[in-house]
Amino acid sequence: MSFDLWLIFVAVSLLPAISPGPGIMLAISNTLRFGRNATLASATGNAAGLVLIGYAVAFGFGALMSTSALAFTVLKFIGAAYLIYLGLKVWRDKSGFQISAENQVSRKSAWKLFLEALLVSVTNPKAILVITALFPQFMRSGRVDLLEISVLSFTYAALCFANHAAIAFAGGHLRRFLTSARRMRWVRRVTGGLFVGFGSALATASR
Repeated sequence: MSFDLWLIFVAVSLLPAISPGPGIMLAISNTLRFGRNATLASATGNAAGLVLIGYAVAFGFGALMSTSALAFTVLKFIGAAYLIYLGLKVWRDKSGFQISAENQVSRKSAWKLFLEALLVSVTNPKAILVITALFPQFMRSGRVDLLEISVLSFTYAALCFANHAAIAFAGGHLRRFLTSARRMRWVRRVTGGLFVGFGSALATASR
């Protein structure tokens, strides 16, 4: 892949990388609940999931998802159920967004945060279909080039990671906004509701 073509890929990928979705909502939730380091851990998990999707698409999984109604439906409902579970968990956790010294330390290990974000990433059929539509436009027709798919996958994952990292480093401003108990309650409800909304929308999504 030429450098000029790679720059075009970066430009085209920016919008889907920064557009709101379950991964970004998870990054915001982790920033507010656990702090910067927790969000960086989950951002790494999200990026790893995108890299896995990139390789899977290159080897035909994306085509399977596009043509098999059963495969799409199974993955869709797994992802939807997990997002709804996360939303209800955030909604019910009254201490989740409390601003205190104790709460600055993550109540989850970095490994659990990584796995949580990885699962959200790889069970989102929409992410699979976006990558399925985007990557082939920049691949040589008729063959799978591991170097080429690696460049595309890691570039897209890096763009998404940078977006999540920006959210993490903006956490101080977000947390200062939550000095009001009333704001904290509404942010918790809105965040939980958005997760449930994303899950519900995913459950009703078509290919």
